[in-house]
Amino acid sequence: MPKKTASPHRVAVVQHPPVALHRQKTLERGVELLEEAAEGGAHLVSFPETWVPGYPEWVWRLRPGDDYTLSGDIHRRLLENAVDLKAGQLKPIQAAARRLKLTVSIGVHERDGEFSRGTMYNSVVLIGPDGEVLNRHRKLMPTNPERMVWGAGDATGLRVIDTPAGRVGALICWENYMPLARFAIFAQGCEIYIAPTWDEGGSWLATMQHIALEGRCWVLGNGSSMRGKDIPKDFPDRARLFPDLESWFNPGDSVIVDPSGRIVAGPLHEQHGILYADCDPARSSAAKRTLDIAGHYGRPDIFRLEVNREARAPVDFATKP
Repeated sequence: MPKKTASPHRVAVVQHPPVALHRQKTLERGVELLEEAAEGGAHLVSFPETWVPGYPEWVWRLRPGDDYTLSGDIHRRLLENAVDLKAGQLKPIQAAARRLKLTVSIGVHERDGEFSRGTMYNSVVLIGPDGEVLNRHRKLMPTNPERMVWGAGDATGLRVIDTPAGRVGALICWENYMPLARFAIFAQGCEIYIAPTWDEGGSWLATMQHIALEGRCWVLGNGSSMRGKDIPKDFPDRARLFPDLESWFNPGDSVIVDPSGRIVAGPLHEQHGILYADCDPARSSAAKRTLDIAGHYGRPDIFRLEVNREARAPVDFATKP
């Protein structure tokens, strides 16, 4: 496929399944998708929530008591295939980002190899076009049974980062329903707001449009499309947990929304693919003329938000590809 004319503001939202519970195979697929997005002219590429090595859909299907042994077997494999940033386990993506000059946002199961080998976090990692990790945000509060998989995150990565594509911030799935977390992102001048998620459907799409209107920013709602047959054959007890191989147990519904709340790409429903759009960050700044909730519309004489970014563990992003 001939490379499309590149735009410095073109973004790509990837809606392809990982190779569940296989870190290395998922990373190899991720590199291929980055190459495809680069061929499409993208400079910023986003992947879904915990894409490496796959969202733990099984926690919504297993019974805590009767399925205790199976749950433990799956969790062991998940832990073995989680990402330890300090061990360089995201290097294939970092190297591809550097080679292709891409800014990459990717969701991972993060394993903190320095402080606890047993606890994982739902994290979104931002990688710059030089291949270095720019930020790592851990989901503040896992949702319902997700608490059996991940520890609670902190605010050390609750930041907006300057990138060649604009000022980028991210919240994960239902963090986007937390008004104070959203405001913390808006208050840092977010121009491109990334929302990797396992959610889908009309209510979620309306949320993406609301956030674009509220923050006057571009919103990349990065969904996850998967059918039963997208689960590898070696997945423990696959036939029972995912009996209908043709059924979409998550339709995806990725979307890109402009700062006026208008959907400009997607929703991508019940299919795998990549959404593209040109997202000029200057439009975000201009849109704040009428509504800037962290500026002239924010009433700081009445309201105040304090964010505790004191790290519970040292943060070191010196890892290079």
